[in-house]
Amino acid sequence: MADNCCCEIIRESSEDCSDDSCVFCVIAKGEDPETEILAQDEEIICFKDIYPVAPFHFLVIPRKHIHSCLSLSTDHISLVQRMAKMGREVLKANNCVDFQDISLGFHVPPYITVPHLHLHVLAPFSQLFKWAIFKYKNVWYITEEKMIQQLKDKKRTCNKCGAV
Repeated sequence: MADNCCCEIIRESSEDCSDDSCVFCVIAKGEDPETEILAQDEEIICFKDIYPVAPFHFLVIPRKHIHSCLSLSTDHISLVQRMAKMGREVLKANNCVDFQDISLGFHVPPYITVPHLHLHVLAPFSQLFKWAIFKYKNVWYITEEKMIQQLKDKKRTCNKCGAV
């Protein structure tokens, strides 16, 4: 993949979920009977993390396969905003009351466990399990606010194809 330009990477990373080897693609297609869907629309789905590190730990994923937060472009800002909005709505529906004590964010490759974009929704963040602090309070975890700001600031040009 090193020879591919960014245009090819973006195209490959935003295909419909058709890869049965991607567990999140299987969930997005509604083919995992063990996953309880908490909220969904035409574009995104929210469900409980199978390895929770906080009393509330949900994941919000796009139905389309996007590899990670590094695959995002300025075109994805509204997607990230909708993912965060759904995460907050599911917290509210589950009686989470302290929205000052939450974290919504993405792990940054290479520190991702599933190569399909997923937003972690964690609350109360102050009750994060002790061992998880290293996973969610470091440079390899980016909050949705910082991700949106990075996307807004992104002015990258592809050396191979000239795309901005």
